[in-house]
Amino acid sequence: SFPFSIASSSSPNVLPFGVFSLVPSPDVKMASSASEKWAVVQYGHHGPATKVYRFQILLPNGTSTSLKLRDPGEEMPLPDFLHRIREELGDASAYGGQRRGIEWDGDVYLEDLLDRKIDKKVQFCDFVTKGTNILRLQDGEEFVRTYENMWDLTPPTELLQELPAEYSTESALADLVDNSLQALWSNGSKEIKLIRITVDGEKIVVFDTGRGMDGSEDNSISKWGTMGSSNHRVFRKQGIGGKAPYLVPFFGMFGYGGTIASMHLGRTAIVSSKTKESRKVFTLHLSREALLEKSSSKLSWKTAGGVRDPSEEELALSPHRSFTQVEIHGLNRHLEPAKLRGFLKDIYFPYIQYDEDNGSASTRRPVQFEVNGVDLAEIQESEVTLTNLHSSNGPDFDLHLKFACTSTNAASRQAHARIKCVYFPIVKGKESIDSILEKLSENALGVKENFDNFSRVSVRRLGRLLPDARWGSLPFMEPKQNKGQKAELLKRCCKRVKCFVETDAGFNPTLSKTDLAQHDVFTKALRCFDGSCHNDSSVEEVSVDARKGERSLNRTQLEKQYHDWINNMHAKYDVEMDGGDDEHTVIINPSNKERLGISKDVEVIRVHTSVSRKGKTWRRGDHLKIQPRVVARMKNNFYSSKSNFYGTLEYVVVEGLRGDICGEARLICRSIECPGDQGCLLEVGQDSVHLNIKESFSFPISVIDDNKCQTMDEDSWCQMLRKKSAKAPACIEVLRNSQGNDLAIDGDVPFEKVIAAGYNHPREIIAVIRPQNATTCSTSLLDKRYIVKDDDLEMAMEIYHLPGSKDHPRAKLIYKKLKKPSSCNSINGLYIFQLSEETSMFTKSGVYSFIFSVRCRDSTVIKHESRITVRPNSNTRHWQLSCDADWSADNAVVDIRLGMPVRCLAARSHDLYGNGIPFLDVHKAVITILGGDDILAQVKDIKVDLSTDLLTLYIRDFLFKTNKLDRVRPNYEAMLKISLSDSELSHPCKVKPGLPSTINMDMSLAWEKNLTPGEVIDDALLEVLDHCGNHVEEGMELIVNTVGLSFVDKCGPVRKVNSEGFVDLRGMLKVVSGFGSEACLTIFHHKKKIFNRTFQIAIRNLKAVKVPESCPAGTFLENIIFEVSDCDGVIDESIHGLQHTLSIRSNQLKDVQGAQYAFEHGRCVLPRAQVPNEPGTVSFVAYHTHFSDLETIIQIHVYALDLVRVNSENDFEPICSYPTSSLSSQDLLSPSQLASCQSVRYIEDALRKVSDEIESIDSNIRSE
Repeated sequence: SFPFSIASSSSPNVLPFGVFSLVPSPDVKMASSASEKWAVVQYGHHGPATKVYRFQILLPNGTSTSLKLRDPGEEMPLPDFLHRIREELGDASAYGGQRRGIEWDGDVYLEDLLDRKIDKKVQFCDFVTKGTNILRLQDGEEFVRTYENMWDLTPPTELLQELPAEYSTESALADLVDNSLQALWSNGSKEIKLIRITVDGEKIVVFDTGRGMDGSEDNSISKWGTMGSSNHRVFRKQGIGGKAPYLVPFFGMFGYGGTIASMHLGRTAIVSSKTKESRKVFTLHLSREALLEKSSSKLSWKTAGGVRDPSEEELALSPHRSFTQVEIHGLNRHLEPAKLRGFLKDIYFPYIQYDEDNGSASTRRPVQFEVNGVDLAEIQESEVTLTNLHSSNGPDFDLHLKFACTSTNAASRQAHARIKCVYFPIVKGKESIDSILEKLSENALGVKENFDNFSRVSVRRLGRLLPDARWGSLPFMEPKQNKGQKAELLKRCCKRVKCFVETDAGFNPTLSKTDLAQHDVFTKALRCFDGSCHNDSSVEEVSVDARKGERSLNRTQLEKQYHDWINNMHAKYDVEMDGGDDEHTVIINPSNKERLGISKDVEVIRVHTSVSRKGKTWRRGDHLKIQPRVVARMKNNFYSSKSNFYGTLEYVVVEGLRGDICGEARLICRSIECPGDQGCLLEVGQDSVHLNIKESFSFPISVIDDNKCQTMDEDSWCQMLRKKSAKAPACIEVLRNSQGNDLAIDGDVPFEKVIAAGYNHPREIIAVIRPQNATTCSTSLLDKRYIVKDDDLEMAMEIYHLPGSKDHPRAKLIYKKLKKPSSCNSINGLYIFQLSEETSMFTKSGVYSFIFSVRCRDSTVIKHESRITVRPNSNTRHWQLSCDADWSADNAVVDIRLGMPVRCLAARSHDLYGNGIPFLDVHKAVITILGGDDILAQVKDIKVDLSTDLLTLYIRDFLFKTNKLDRVRPNYEAMLKISLSDSELSHPCKVKPGLPSTINMDMSLAWEKNLTPGEVIDDALLEVLDHCGNHVEEGMELIVNTVGLSFVDKCGPVRKVNSEGFVDLRGMLKVVSGFGSEACLTIFHHKKKIFNRTFQIAIRNLKAVKVPESCPAGTFLENIIFEVSDCDGVIDESIHGLQHTLSIRSNQLKDVQGAQYAFEHGRCVLPRAQVPNEPGTVSFVAYHTHFSDLETIIQIHVYALDLVRVNSENDFEPICSYPTSSLSSQDLLSPSQLASCQSVRYIEDALRKVSDEIESIDSNIRSE
C-alpha cells in the first residue's frame, strides 16, 4: 500500500498522522474542462491592461522565495529589484539559524536559466508574464545545488478523493516506466529511445531519453510531481482507433504523476531532467517525511529542487541531450532483477519486440529497455515470450471489434479492440500450456496456475499489459454443453486456446492500471461479447461490430468459424500420442468407433498394452483410480461420475499410424464392479482383428496429463475390492410409512393388501438398495451404512395393471420411470419416484404389480416385486342401462315402444372410476315406468339372468301396456325403475306410443252428403291412435290414398302426424269426381290398411225447359233455358259463376258448336241456334263444361217450309257464344213464339243461289 494517504479531516485544526490537508496556493486557479475529468492547473491572468511578472528566486543559502511585480515598467535597477526580494523575505531571523545569511552588501547579482548574468538592470522584456520566471541570486559565497520549496506540487483537491486503493510495488514501478515511455515516444526517428532501469539493494533508478523537463511554465519539472498536471492526458483521444495493437503510449488518465509511484517505492526521490533547449539539469526532490511534515502544518505542498550541469554519462546515454532520471532511495521492498525483467517484458512486450509489420521479415524494436544492463529483448524468461514459443505455427483467429454507445443519455464514446486467439497444441502427449507453466515455475516467476485454471484471456491497453486482467474464456470461446464424441473433442481442444485482447484508449482501466474498469460498459460488452449477457441493461446500450477481415459476423457465424478454426488446428498440429512401448496391433476401419470414443473419420487404430506418459509406464493390468467428473464413453451413453472410478487398464487405443498428426488416444478400462469376462477383448481372426469393448469404459488419455489418474498397489486394490464387495447391491427395499417418517412421506402404498378404487396414494414412493452387508436386525432401516450410494446406478420402477378378467389376459404397463439416487434430509442413496398428484393411480380394479429393478455395474439385475389388489368402490356406485346389451353409447336413454316387446334390457353397476360392481343372487325384478310421480306402466315378476362374471343383469322379453302416454307427450320422457330384491336402479327412458292402429275421422255436418265436384273440404281432421288408445307420436308417416279427391298442396300422399296426434287435412282435399259418383279415402301405415271410407258425391240433373218437338228448316231456336236441379227437382243455385258454363256438342248446329254459356243460379240460356236448311231430325247434347257427366240430349224434328214473301228489312243479330244478357226465366220467350218471318233470310239466300246457277249455265251455253 501507499506509505501515506491523502484525505480531508473532519476537524479543521487537528490532523491525524499521515493525513494531508492540501489547498491550492492563492496564485493558482483550477479550471475543469467539460471533456476532461481531472482539473487542469492554470496561472491567473488579469487582462491586457495589467502586466504581472512572477519570479521564483533561488537564494544562495538553499532557500527560495517567490516575487510578484505588477506593472513594473520596462526595466528596473538591480538594487531596487533586490530590495523587493528582501522585503518578500522579511526578517532574516525566520531561518532560525539553520541557514547561513545572505551577503547583501557583497557582489550580488542574478542569473537566469541560460546562465546570463544580470548585474545592473532587470530588463522585463526578457521575461514572460504567463508563467513563473526562475532566477538564481549569487552573493559570491559557496554555490548550492538544492533549494527549499522550489517547486509547488499542490494537487487539485478533487484528485485526492480517487487515489488507487491497491497499488503494488510492480504497479508503482510500471507507472514510472509509463511516464518514461510517453516522454520518449515523441523522439525523432534518429533519436535514441531508451528506458534504462537500475535496481540494487539501496535504490531504483529509472532513466529515459525522452524530451525532458525544465523550469518553463509549459514544461515545468514540477508537473511531474503534481497530481493532475500531466501533459500526457490531453493526448488520450489520439489513442482511440488506429491499427492494432494500438502502440500509442498515451497511458495518462488520472494524473497521479510520479509522486505517488515514487513514494510508494521508497522514502525519497530525486527527479533530474533536461530538455534540448536548456543547458541545465533541473532537479525535483521528494521526501516522504518532509511532505508529511509540511502537509500537516500548511495548506500547500511544496518541495525542494535545484539546477545543475548534466553529467558526462547522461550526455552519453542521450546524444540528443534530453533525458529524465528518477532516483529512488530508502526502498520499501527489494525487487529481484530477474523477476523484474520478466515482469517488465510481459508488460511492455510489443514496445520491446514488435513482430506485426507485414512488410518486414525482422523484428522491430520500438524502444530499448534495459534492466541492470540487460536488454529485455534478449531474455526468454517472460510469460509472453514462452507463450509465443509454444504456440502453433498455424494461423491465428483474429477479430476486430468496434464498440459504440447507443444510449442517448450516454456521452458519445467509441472504443476498438482486436481479439487474437492462439492455439497451443498438444505435442507428443504433452500440452503446450503445461510446458509453459513448467518453464515459468523453473524460472521462479511465481506462477501458481495449472492447465485447467490457466488464464485463457489476457488484455493489453495501448500495447501495455494489464497484469490483473487474467480472465477466463470469453463466451464465444466456450463450447456448447452437447454430448457426443465431437463435442467432447471440441471441449478438450478449446482449452488449448488463449485469447490476446488488444484495446485502445477508448477502454478505461482501473486506477492502478492493472485491469480494465469492471463497471465500464465497454468492459462489460467485451467480457459478454457474443450477446450472452441478457440481464445487464447497460450492455444493451453498446453496439458491437465484429469483423473478421472485411466481413461482419453475427453470433452464429462467429461460433461456426471459431469451431471450424479449432478443428482445423487440431487436425494439423495436435499430436496426442505417437506410440506405445510395445508392439501394437493395427485394426483397419473399426466398426465400434463411437463406443471406443474415437472420431468417425478415423480409418486405422493401434492397440497397445503399454505406454509411457508423464514419466511413467502404464501397462495392461494396472489398477487405476480416476478422479470424479472425468467424462468417459460407456456402453449406451457418456459417463461422468461424482466419485472416484476404480478400474483395470486393459488397452490403450491410438488413432492413426505412427507419426500421424492428431493421433487421439484412449484408455480402455474395466470397472472394479465388472467381472473379467465382461471386459474388453481383442479378437484376432484369420482375416481381421476386432476390439470388443463390451462393458468397459473409454477414457481420454488426457486424464493422465491432468493428473486425474493414478495407479493403485495390490494391497489398496484388494482392500477396495473387499469394500466394494461388502457394499455391492444385494436387494431393493421399498420404504413404508413407518420407515419414512424421517423423510416426511405423506401416506403409504399398501403393498400386498386389498384397497378400494380411488385410494389416495402418497405422492412419492421411495426405494433404497441394500448392500450385501445389510442385516435384517439393523437398528434403523434408514441407517446410512446399509444404503448403497452409487450415483451411476439407475433404478427403474414399472407398474403393470392386470384387470383379472378373461377379456384382459395380459398385463398393461401404466407407469415407467428411471431415477438416479438423490438425497432427502441428509440421507443419500434414495430413489424417489414421483406419482401423479392430481388423480389417483389406483382407479381401475384388478392387480397392480410394482417391479423395481437395478442393473449393477457387473451387469447383474436386481429385482423386487410387490402387488396391490384394487376392488371396485361400492360407495360411489352408479348404474348403466342399455337395450340389447349395446354399451357403445354410454348411459344412453332407453327407448321403449308400446306394443313392441323389449327383447333384452341389460343393466350394469359401476363405481366412480368405471369398475363393474357384481350383482348378488337375483332372480326376479319389477319394472315400473314413472312419469313424474305417476305410474304409467308396470310389469311384475320378470325373470332375470346374470352374466358369468356377475357384472351384467339381463331382463328379457317383457311388454308394456298403458293409455297414459299423453301425460308425457310430446317428449315421452320418463323414468325406468328396476326394483331388485336388494337394490333399485332408475334410468331415464323414452316410452313411445305404439304403431298407428285406429283412426277417428271428424264427420261434422254429415259432409259426406254434401260433397260436390270442385269443393275443397275444410274440416277433414284424422285422429290417429295406437292399440292402447294413445295418440301416436309426432312425425309418424301415413300413406293417404284418395279416389275422387285430390290434394290441393300437391305434396303427395305421405302425411305426418302432428304434435297432437292428428293428421290435419283441413283445406287439403278437393272433390274431383263428378256428380253422382263416389269418393274414397284409404290410409296405410307400412303397407297395412288402417282406415277406409267411401263418400257419395251429390246427384244433379241437367234439363232443358220447353224445347219444341219440331221446327221448320232454316229457322232459329232462341232462348232455350237449361236448369240444374237435385233429386227433388230443386234448382241448385250454387251452380253459378264463370266456373259453371254450358257447352253444346252437335254436328248439325255448327253456329253454337264449341260455344260456352254461363250458369246463373242454376240456370243457363241458349240465345239462338239456327236449325239446318234441310228437313230431318236435329240432335244435340247440352252438358256442363267441367262436369261432362251432367248432360241432356235434345232432339227436334225439322220440316220443310213453304216459300212466302217476307219482309227482309229486319236485320237480326247473330248468335252470341257468350250471351251477356241476364234474363229471368219468366221473361224468356218460348221457341213456339218465334215468328215465321225469321226465315226470310233463308229464302233470299236460296233465290240468290238459283240465280247464280242460271247465270252460270247461260254463260256456258254462249261460250259453246
